[in-house]
Amino acid sequence: MRNTAIAGLAFSLAVSVSVSASAAVDPAPDMLITRAGTQPSGKGPVQNFSGGVRVDPLFGAHAPSATSGAGVTFEPGARSAWHTHPQGQVLIVTAGAGRVQRWGGKVEAIRPGDVIWTPPGVKHWHGAAPTTALTHIAIQEAAGGKNVEWMEKVSDEQYDK
Repeated sequence: MRNTAIAGLAFSLAVSVSVSASAAVDPAPDMLITRAGTQPSGKGPVQNFSGGVRVDPLFGAHAPSATSGAGVTFEPGARSAWHTHPQGQVLIVTAGAGRVQRWGGKVEAIRPGDVIWTPPGVKHWHGAAPTTALTHIAIQEAAGGKNVEWMEKVSDEQYDK
């Protein structure tokens, strides 16, 4: 019985020390809330887009993650240039109607609720339908500090396929 009492006391002391030690550890970092309207919208650069395009930053990369995201709105007929992403890209269509195409593939119609995954290194473009604007959320991860490789613009003939 004496050994049981000593073992119980030792356990209680160990638990007490363990709880005290964990209580002294710094709490987890706070979550970061970026309030709507606190990041300025920007125009899509003319060398990377055809037509009117607005880019609304949503979040930048926070180490150790290299993932970033933006809301992008294309006016009717507007589109990105051909491009690739070193780690791939996810598009989440939130409004309007649009188009997406991979190099050598057919032009695909996209609508709200559609989610498009483009694998790493796949040459593609995306944009609005001819008569309807498109808004999507674009999420991509950087590799070597870069999340996109821009290429030539999409011709009217390619867009109209």
